[in-house]
Amino acid sequence: MLRQNPLPSRVRAAPGGILVSGRRRADDNRLPNPKTPSTPAESAAAPAAPPPQSRRNLEKYQLILDAAIAVIAGKGFFGCRVSDIAERAGVADGTIYLYFRSKEQILMAAIDSAFTAFLNQARSDLQSIPSVEERLRRLAWLHLHTLGANRDLAVVFQTELRHSAKFLAQFSQHHLVEYFDLIRSVIREGQSAGVFRKEISDKIAANCFFGALDEMVTSWMLSDHDYPLAGAAEPIVDVILRGLETKRGNGSAEPHHHQ
Repeated sequence: MLRQNPLPSRVRAAPGGILVSGRRRADDNRLPNPKTPSTPAESAAAPAAPPPQSRRNLEKYQLILDAAIAVIAGKGFFGCRVSDIAERAGVADGTIYLYFRSKEQILMAAIDSAFTAFLNQARSDLQSIPSVEERLRRLAWLHLHTLGANRDLAVVFQTELRHSAKFLAQFSQHHLVEYFDLIRSVIREGQSAGVFRKEISDKIAANCFFGALDEMVTSWMLSDHDYPLAGAAEPIVDVILRGLETKRGNGSAEPHHHQ
């Protein structure tokens, strides 16, 4: 869902970034925690508060995350204000600060929530699929279907997240590594079973698989024509499988497992 190189965007990063903008509403007499990090770098590194436990608060928390995705996709991270997110979620500005200390934390929590849901779904689906080829097909479909069903989420993943090297590094060190490990595990299993060529690096194969899907999302997102993104999953996997399929005389080679 992410590429390693940032994409050009209509949004320009304001020097120094923005922590919180806009006035609080009259009914909000709460202030941010005085220990709130004073710089964007500190704020991005600080973890968001865990989701609330009560159902009512959890629903409000999710409303804020959904609103953040929509607002940031529409206005850009540096162009939106916390008050914009609060208005979209239908809550007072001060409610935001019950869960988050900054706009950076809202963005990272929204991304973490969406990607965690994707990974959990992917792991659950793969458990019931015995064929390694079909597992790759399922991963490709789920990747494209998830973003194709939510253009705002695609915009945030494909553009806004990449404006900040710190955001991208934080995301890559956790979720993206988990996703690549999942793809590589399927490829390694196929190599061990003699279904995939053993001489091909599983890391390179995983990068080709991910890169093709990621580029398709970007192409779809920037296209003037609306079309079902998930429909591209099958041909993409066919191309990858043709490169991975066992060739006569190559089946005995040792696999290359890069770290």
